Amino acid sequence: MASRKLELLLVRHGIAEERSEGVDDAQRSLTPEGRERTTQQLERLLELELDCDLVLSSPLVRARQTAELIVSAGLAPELELAAALAPLADPLPLLDRWLGPLSPRPGWKRLALVGHEPDLSTLAALLIGVPMARAPQAIRLKKAGALLLQWPIAPGADLLGSARLEMFLPPRVLLGRRQSRSEGGP
Repeated sequence: MASRKLELLLVRHGIAEERSEGVDDAQRSLTPEGRERTTQQLERLLELELDCDLVLSSPLVRARQTAELIVSAGLAPELELAAALAPLADPLPLLDRWLGPLSPRPGWKRLALVGHEPDLSTLAALLIGVPMARAPQAIRLKKAGALLLQWPIAPGADLLGSARLEMFLPPRVLLGRRQSRSEGGP
């Protein structure tokens, strides 16, 4: 089987309700500002032609809502929930499954993964070869920010250290074109 270029678009969930005592963390929703800013950032990802074949999302409400906005924006045709993207879960078996020769959808080119910090940043750092001891500090993904990983995957290839960081898109970059110079934008 020949290798092919594959990409993962990692997207952190948008601005969510504050943590508070007595509120289940998994149930925190995006705020109105979070929805608006996330939608603007997703429109920019669409302008950059970063559409995906599918979005896989943490089942937590704020991540699922972000993934639903991805579908609404036209960046992906559908979403699937993936417990492996919940906080403190291990996403590597999920990636092995999707990136391996027995992928649930052979022929895909780009997947979006929606999750949480510091998990997404640590995952990205490990995939580009940062040692585990330094991975949690290597990359910081802001809310609704995105990064694009790319690599050719050959059957049996080790995932860790095999990806290349193709794009890092923090909110200030994604929203920068929307601010005029009079508003203090770049």
